[in-house]
Amino acid sequence: MPSEIVLVVEDEERVRNFTVETLRELGYTVLHAGSGPEAMVERGQDITLLFTDIVMPGMTGRQLVDQAAALRSDLKVLYTTGYTRNAVVHNGVLDPGTNFLAKPFGIDQLAVKIREVLDA
Repeated sequence: MPSEIVLVVEDEERVRNFTVETLRELGYTVLHAGSGPEAMVERGQDITLLFTDIVMPGMTGRQLVDQAAALRSDLKVLYTTGYTRNAVVHNGVLDPGTNFLAKPFGIDQLAVKIREVLDA
């Protein structure tokens, strides 16, 4: 687990801080960014998992993942948003079967889902 690096991209500072703190307490190395363009600066890091909000100003989580995947085809991705999975899939934002964690989420939900995606 110490070798697993999670990049958290979340424009809402309170949610980002909670997520970063929780993942660090769980033993992960965590990088974070408040926007897609800011996250792209972190791309030189050997990131294991990208945990990104879908709806952000400037660059959506999907656009960020598309750019990051072009650089790292093996990158694992987990999306989050306050919208329902149904809404984001049916509006074409996410493909069915995409890793997704709905907001608000608790510590246990986050821990289980991050582990599930990393172990897949």
